[in-house]
Amino acid sequence: METMKVTVNEFVRRQTKGTGKTYSDSLTFEEVAQDAEKQMANGHFKEGYRDGVRIVEGSDELVHQFVCPFVKLEENIELASKLVQRRSNEEFYIQTRAKSGTPLKAGRIEYILYCHDVLAENDENSTDAEWELISIHSVPVGVDKLPMGPVTMMRNQLELPGGTKAYYSSEEWAEAVRFWQQYASLDET
Repeated sequence: METMKVTVNEFVRRQTKGTGKTYSDSLTFEEVAQDAEKQMANGHFKEGYRDGVRIVEGSDELVHQFVCPFVKLEENIELASKLVQRRSNEEFYIQTRAKSGTPLKAGRIEYILYCHDVLAENDENSTDAEWELISIHSVPVGVDKLPMGPVTMMRNQLELPGGTKAYYSSEEWAEAVRFWQQYASLDET
C-alpha cells in the first residue's frame, strides 16, 4: 500500500495539559503524525463522518503515553460551565467540565485526519500534505465508540465558521448527546 504523508495541522497543537483534551507529555505532535502515517499505511483506519476524514487507530504501544482527560459522571461530581470560543471567527459555546473525579484510563487512541481537499474548503490546511492530523482522542477503557461532541456536530451540520460540512442522522445525534451526558473532561486548572 502506498504511504500517504501525514503532517501536523496547527489546530491539533491546542491539545496540551490543562485544556481538557487528550495530550502527551512525552510525544511531539510530529511523532504522533508519524504514528498516524504508519498506522494508516498498514490499514488501521476507518472512514470518518464524511469523505476525506479518517479515524486512524494509534499504535497499541503508544497508548500509555497519552493522558485521557475524561471522567465518568456520577452524582457527586461537581461541574462548571463557561462561555468559550475556539477561534475569534467562531461562535461562542457553552463548555462544561468536571471539577473533580478520577481520569479514566485510555484503552486506545484515535487520530482524526483530514485530507487536503476537505481542509482547503475553509482554508484550514496548515501544509500541502495529502493528510493532516486534526485531533487526538483517547478512548477510555470499556468505551466502544467515542462520539463526536454535539457542539462540533452542530457547527459542522449548520456549516458555521470552524465547521466542516456534514450531515448526521437522528441516531448519531442521540448517541452523542447521551454519551456526553455520562462523561466530561476534567478541568485540570
